[in-house]
Amino acid sequence: MKGTLRLMCAAGVFALGVTAAPAMAGTTADLLKRLHEKGILTDEEYQELLSGQASETVQAAAAPSAPPVTPDASGGAGFVRMTDSGIGLQMGDVTLKFSGSVNGFYVHDNGEAPSATNTVVGGVATVGGDTSAIRNGLLPGFLKVEAMTTQGGWDVGAHFGMYPGINSVNYAAGGGANSPGNPRALQTSGIDFRQTYLTFGRKGFGEVKIGRDIGLFASEAILNDITLLSSGTPAGNVAPSNTTLGRIGTGYIYTDFQPQITYTTPSFGGITASIGIFEPLSSLTGPAETNKQPGFQGKLVYDGKMGAVSTRLWASGITQKHNVDAGPDYTGWGWDVGAKVGFGPVTVVGTYYDASGLGTTALNLFDTDGLGNKRDSHGFYLQGLATFGKFSFGGSYGESHLDYANAADAIANPALVDKNSSWVGQVRYGLNSWVTLLGEYVSTKSQAHNGNEASSDAIAAGAILFF
Repeated sequence: MKGTLRLMCAAGVFALGVTAAPAMAGTTADLLKRLHEKGILTDEEYQELLSGQASETVQAAAAPSAPPVTPDASGGAGFVRMTDSGIGLQMGDVTLKFSGSVNGFYVHDNGEAPSATNTVVGGVATVGGDTSAIRNGLLPGFLKVEAMTTQGGWDVGAHFGMYPGINSVNYAAGGGANSPGNPRALQTSGIDFRQTYLTFGRKGFGEVKIGRDIGLFASEAILNDITLLSSGTPAGNVAPSNTTLGRIGTGYIYTDFQPQITYTTPSFGGITASIGIFEPLSSLTGPAETNKQPGFQGKLVYDGKMGAVSTRLWASGITQKHNVDAGPDYTGWGWDVGAKVGFGPVTVVGTYYDASGLGTTALNLFDTDGLGNKRDSHGFYLQGLATFGKFSFGGSYGESHLDYANAADAIANPALVDKNSSWVGQVRYGLNSWVTLLGEYVSTKSQAHNGNEASSDAIAAGAILFF
């Protein structure tokens, strides 16, 4: 029995030695020799363990060595790779990243009862009395999946973005996932699959994007808008669709997600430029047309910092020729400029746009008189946000204007919108790194060229999560 115990102890010591690495073989043999000399191991036990050690050493030397582990971008050597946001996994030379957002708000909209004096064609203020809803804000939820790697010296990526709303939609009404809402039992929400694109680029070259993603014109206006994280103007609160309007139509035209081939330069002293060819868009309210040429968009951005002051400046443009089937062809165009300046706890934003044949609120909405005669439009918004600890306080004002094409247009469309405007007051509380709580008050007004006017006031309270 004692011999068996001695053999087991020595075997344990031996096993620890040979499994560490083949380089430990000499050290293990010396240890067995000392145990034998002290009488702990018999001659037979010593020879048995020594023979086993020699056999294990030969097998370890013959086995292929494990490939070296290459540290990932986080500096570690594990399978999970840290990413700037979301959840990232490193698998071989491919990074698979998941990121997303979920939000929901209680929104109460106090609109006017319908009357002959508050009819505004193209207005965004609510007409129809009080409404309440539990709904998404300007953003629906989203889940983005990206696969990125470096192949042949090029950084390449595949990007997919699914944007599901929490409200039920009515597909029969048109508009797909963003159709008017259908707040009834046994309905389903909609999924707006608005991002599907590939990218490839490398240092010194820039990046090429091919697929469906956010446009260039007016993209900075919405991405820097404080209502992007909240509600803004509700629009259709009695039967909510996937999103509210935010400040769309009361300060800028919605950039939209569009099929495109876009090239973005590397940064030169903080300056980057993007230019792209885009799927031509037909007018939403104009005459039938055949689009023979693509649309073009471009954007210039400067990011800089001087001491404690950070600055982001931008300018963008859009142009597209519309080939009208029965009527004059026309070319729609527009440009916008803006600035975002941060100093200490305060950030201010200002934007302005001017356009012709581009419409208002959405691209090519009310862009012509219906015969191909262009309408001009312009707008702006001003915004401030101050952050103190976990609390942020923000406010903004903006408006969008639409002009008549000509005198005949004024006679034919007397109630056409002249101006949509809104005031926004907002409070945020950063619950943690994932969740932000928000409360908001929004006052919206729509005015027609003939003097008709509609106004509505809304409150929103809820939360948004990003991971």
